[in-house]
Amino acid sequence: MNVLLLGSGGREAALAWKMAQSPLLDTLYIAPGNGGTSLYGTNVALSPTDFDGVAAFVRSHAIDLVVAGNEDPLVLGLQNHLAAMGVKVCGPCKTGAALEGSKDFAKRFMGRHNIPTARYQSFTPTELDEGFAFLATLRPPYVLKADGLAAGKGVLIIDNLPEALKALQEMLQGKFGEASKTVVIEEFLSGIECSVFVLTDGHGGYRVLPVAKDYKRIGEGDKGLNTGGMGAVSPVPFADDAFMAKVEERIIKPTIWGLIEEKIDYRGFIFLGLINVGGNPMVIEYNVRMGDPETEAVMLRIDSDLLELMYAAASGSLGDRELKINPQTAVTVMKVSGGYPGSYPKGKEITGLAEAAALGVIPFHAGTKAIEGGAGVATSGGRVISVSALAPTLDQTLELAYRGVDAIHFEGEYSRRDIGQDLLRLIGG
Repeated sequence: MNVLLLGSGGREAALAWKMAQSPLLDTLYIAPGNGGTSLYGTNVALSPTDFDGVAAFVRSHAIDLVVAGNEDPLVLGLQNHLAAMGVKVCGPCKTGAALEGSKDFAKRFMGRHNIPTARYQSFTPTELDEGFAFLATLRPPYVLKADGLAAGKGVLIIDNLPEALKALQEMLQGKFGEASKTVVIEEFLSGIECSVFVLTDGHGGYRVLPVAKDYKRIGEGDKGLNTGGMGAVSPVPFADDAFMAKVEERIIKPTIWGLIEEKIDYRGFIFLGLINVGGNPMVIEYNVRMGDPETEAVMLRIDSDLLELMYAAASGSLGDRELKINPQTAVTVMKVSGGYPGSYPKGKEITGLAEAAALGVIPFHAGTKAIEGGAGVATSGGRVISVSALAPTLDQTLELAYRGVDAIHFEGEYSRRDIGQDLLRLIGG
């Protein structure tokens, strides 16, 4: 089987690593890939949103399956474009991708199918006064979300009403461009969050992948600015059988059957951003692809042939194919460039990758590039290397992961040292 994987981050590196293990794989292409994905396949200088270029590559290289790593091409209609050519895509159609591309669409979908989520209302620039009035009915903190994609920066959580009113006005006036032409205001939910991943085939078949918890803030103790993710742990102690039974009955099944009922062609991953509120799961958001950095932990816990499962999902035929999950604990810790998530330098040489791998960890490349005219790799992004480890217990996995983190070096490096510590306290570790 020839596969084209679209994307360039740590998520795509982890997916490539896992797919490369499949006996079904003939050739794996990653477009555009990064400085480490060439370990698992062939990097291709191709933009995931260049649909004509992608289509031409698919034809010329006899691609059997296209896997969309990130959401942008899906929201723009990649699946529709390729499906018209008879190409199998692991990812939803444009309407299905609106579950991530439009928070208002997602909220309305949840309402139609009685899926538990926070109370909300949506507002446009002509409804500013109504937005002010709705904010006044809520208790702080106030949650404001740009309706469209805003590169992970479109969600604001504000502690006082005057600042929330000002932020709403700024968003509707274009703070996040087209993404905030509509703003969703919702009540704040207090609890602990987790990420649930589902692979579905569009015909009611689905498999629930390992659950993970990620760490978004740049600073330890979950302080400071939001990032794309500083680390992740899987499994999650509070997502026990009782909690997951509620997730399946109240959220997963209504989501999948809602998509079928609305005739939305959805074959691929559904990311459920959930919050545990007093033992009850509620949806914070949908994403239409795997999470990052959760993927870098989750892939280590999948013992089945993921490529076989993804191809079956894209073909609409998951059937009784088994998903085997490793009971051990996986952890990933992100090493980032100094200054991230603000401005940061690039081109800093990275050392210690082989030494880290020799310890038994997997350093998944994220923001890296090959050094021109020489060996080695250098930094090219904010999140640089996702150091992932698997061991029998959380404390053992954390020790191993941080040994790997400490083996890798580049100028200005930073990583959080408290990934998983909250979960250790939860389980009494």
